Amino acid sequence: MSTHDVVNQSPPRTGLDEYGTHTALVEAVERHDAGWAHHRLHLTGQRVGTASFQRDAARANRHEPVLHTHDRYGHRIDEVEYDDAYHRIIGAAVADGAHTSAYVEPRPGASVARAATFMLYAQIEPGHACPISMTHSVVPVLQQHAEVGAAWLDRVYATSYDPALHSGKHSALFGMAMTEKQGGSDVRAGATAARPLGDGRYSLTGHKWFCSAPMSDAFLVLAQAPGGLSCFLVPRLTDEGERNGIRIQRLKDKLGNRANASSEVEYVDAVGRLLGDEGRGVRTIIDMVARTRLDCVYGSTAGMRQAVAEAAWHARHRAAFGRALIDQPAMTAVLADLQLETEAATVTAMRLARAHDEDASDTERAFRRLATAVSKYWICKRGPGHAYEALECLGGNGYTEEFPLAMRYREQPVMAVWEGSGNVIALDVLRAIAREPASLEAFDAEVSLARGADARLDAHLDRTRRMVADVAADVEPDAGARGLVTALALALQASLLVRFAPAAVADAFTATRLGDAASLGLYGALPGGVDAAAIAARI
Repeated sequence: MSTHDVVNQSPPRTGLDEYGTHTALVEAVERHDAGWAHHRLHLTGQRVGTASFQRDAARANRHEPVLHTHDRYGHRIDEVEYDDAYHRIIGAAVADGAHTSAYVEPRPGASVARAATFMLYAQIEPGHACPISMTHSVVPVLQQHAEVGAAWLDRVYATSYDPALHSGKHSALFGMAMTEKQGGSDVRAGATAARPLGDGRYSLTGHKWFCSAPMSDAFLVLAQAPGGLSCFLVPRLTDEGERNGIRIQRLKDKLGNRANASSEVEYVDAVGRLLGDEGRGVRTIIDMVARTRLDCVYGSTAGMRQAVAEAAWHARHRAAFGRALIDQPAMTAVLADLQLETEAATVTAMRLARAHDEDASDTERAFRRLATAVSKYWICKRGPGHAYEALECLGGNGYTEEFPLAMRYREQPVMAVWEGSGNVIALDVLRAIAREPASLEAFDAEVSLARGADARLDAHLDRTRRMVADVAADVEPDAGARGLVTALALALQASLLVRFAPAAVADAFTATRLGDAASLGLYGALPGGVDAAAIAARI
């Protein structure tokens, strides 16, 4: 036998419809009034499942962005060069409306269809999702401040992608710059100054510690105006068609998210226009932040799907000790547990998406205010451990860069960090409960729809209500914030699965995630009676 005969290795996981094979996602799209989008989602699923798209995804992460501050003659250009693979990926995502389709075609389920599209692309290549997300998230701000934003809306709605910087572009992507060296999450500590020019424009000077996607066509930027912290729209080109005073100082050398450039930028008399009133910067930009947090939920969920799908593919095509790995009880239990986490994230993400449609009632808006923050905290925190366990299913192969799960393992933490790390989000939940009691009422009404169907869930809902009361009565509630948010998140996930998932999935989730027997640390420790094979069959 030749030493180079290759046997007992899984074939490449390509040529699949990544939408059609994602049972939980297809079910959720249908359930939340977006069945009209099935055809286009199948086409997207087939596109991202091709070998060529996956090669581009790998290439975009290996051939990382390069900063060019000057051209060969010494002119300041501040350009980031991306591999062509990155441009092909983001161009396809824009063409499919992964950024703004929900606004272009508003109808029941529009946000669900857009979320599913976004997730399918992010499942294979997550780096490009940053500018896609920010462009989606900026739309409510532009709509609310039409005196400045109206001129940009048609461009962000466009489904053409043009990476070049020039006047007369018919499309645009947006970025955001809030944090500074001394402040971090405390954006009110920012020192970037905005000086009125007298013609409705302002001149910005300062240094931003994080500005992702610096090749975007425009940015929302927080700066200190005479009236306090304010929000500005700062384009890369001025009204006169000249390069604005945006100086890219360096690109961040990040753990993951390597295909996407994140930068430090210096504003040197950069010209911007005020959005809203002076001193209302946080209030103005908060809708963009909230939508970006929602996309962090989608991104983490997409990563879970990639991780469990790759793990199950390997287990189905690899044999050991005389039978396929997936048929061995220990491996079946691990894959089933990973799938439980993925299904819970998927059903939650799609429920949130439906609550963000334009036809959302006041109750739905109140629900999403609390549920988005709760889900951002929990689902994004669950991502890294989930990716690790899936990687381990591939053994040594999973630890190599030739398989996608090493990239995914590095990628998952970023969603928990961006747009509010754990403590920031947990404190935001406390703030919502205290200041917007309608959000807690709507959340409680939602999770209570499953009451009576599972005694373990009923007990958890009762405990969670007591935790809310205890935290509300605490003079220093911050210490209990994380425990409360965890309980709220599990209540939402369990209630949705009990209502909508197959019995095997719902029963296993409540058995493993709720109550004293819950095992939230390690995957695969399933109690007796769980139908692991039925759950793994849904991967």
